[in-house]
Amino acid sequence: MKPIHRILLLLGILAPLATGANPPPRFPPGSVWHQNIAAASLHPNSTSMINTLAGLGGWGNGNKFQIDFSLQTFPDAPLGSPMRTVVPHHEKGEYYTPDCEALPATMPVPTGAAFEGQSGLSCDNEGEDCHLLVRQGNLLYELYSGNFSGGVLDARCLVVWQLNAVYPPEGRGEHCTSGDAAGFPIAPLLVNADEVAANMGVANSDLGHAIRFILPNERMATDAALGGDENKLYVRPASHAGGPIGPIGTVPYGVRMRLKSNFNMTGYSAAAQVILRTMQRYGIVLADGGNIALTFETDRYTTAKWATLGIDSQTFWNGAGGSTPVLVSHFEIINTGARIGETYQCVRSTVTVTDLIFKHGFEITS
Repeated sequence: MKPIHRILLLLGILAPLATGANPPPRFPPGSVWHQNIAAASLHPNSTSMINTLAGLGGWGNGNKFQIDFSLQTFPDAPLGSPMRTVVPHHEKGEYYTPDCEALPATMPVPTGAAFEGQSGLSCDNEGEDCHLLVRQGNLLYELYSGNFSGGVLDARCLVVWQLNAVYPPEGRGEHCTSGDAAGFPIAPLLVNADEVAANMGVANSDLGHAIRFILPNERMATDAALGGDENKLYVRPASHAGGPIGPIGTVPYGVRMRLKSNFNMTGYSAAAQVILRTMQRYGIVLADGGNIALTFETDRYTTAKWATLGIDSQTFWNGAGGSTPVLVSHFEIINTGARIGETYQCVRSTVTVTDLIFKHGFEITS
């Protein structure tokens, strides 16, 4: 890597969006999540897959492109924050290995951190997803199915993402899950109020990264001819499939969909248009199973607030102000490679760190 490229890379990683703001965690510019796909080739079956998905009901919850604001990322845990031990989920003794970090493991839990949808560190991890997302420097800790009780974090998975690393195409490993069923990072794919606010006043701007989305399991592809677990399908950038049970003709886990360039943004606010342009240029990636399509970060830790930006759960489907509701048919599918049959036999990968100042360019195990 040339010296000037190293400098630009560091600027891209370290520069904040705005003074006092808390932008989402970001990977280096070479990451797949920051790949501009506005001119990328369409999948040859894009139209048929979109038509099949629409025929199955489109988005979840009555075909509403709805937003859930329950996920929250503690923006940067101070050094010296309490490190809490992670133990297998108490109720069933479950912990996903080797997909997740080997136990014993710890993660920082600073004062003020809270589980998904909660105000503190208690969460019903039998009935809820209970993610705990904490950034500390160049490390992003994503805990799944967690609860803090008895001085330990009871969870099914802890993943530590290296934010100064460019991961290989299979992410943390082929057939490996993460805090998300597709094996994706979560926090860097959320939409954050501060990043939207920072771009509203910039003409023709976008967020510069792909956005996470969700579909019901019965609307994601399987292939009965493969038999067994391998009938569950995923495509890059995913490395894992959760529990899809839909027909072969629909979209698989990990699919990357691009909002059509001719989508009519009339009636949408400046904030909403920033998000829509991001969907046109960086796309949305299918991360998990569920009924609410979009997951934006709560404004608990951000300077900007969603209400002030005019963004709510109904922004993209209720047609307010004469806007066009966002439907599945307004998207097309990018060709990201062949479908992969899930084996649930995780093989962990290695990653190459590109931030040479922090990690000296050595290869390390993800």
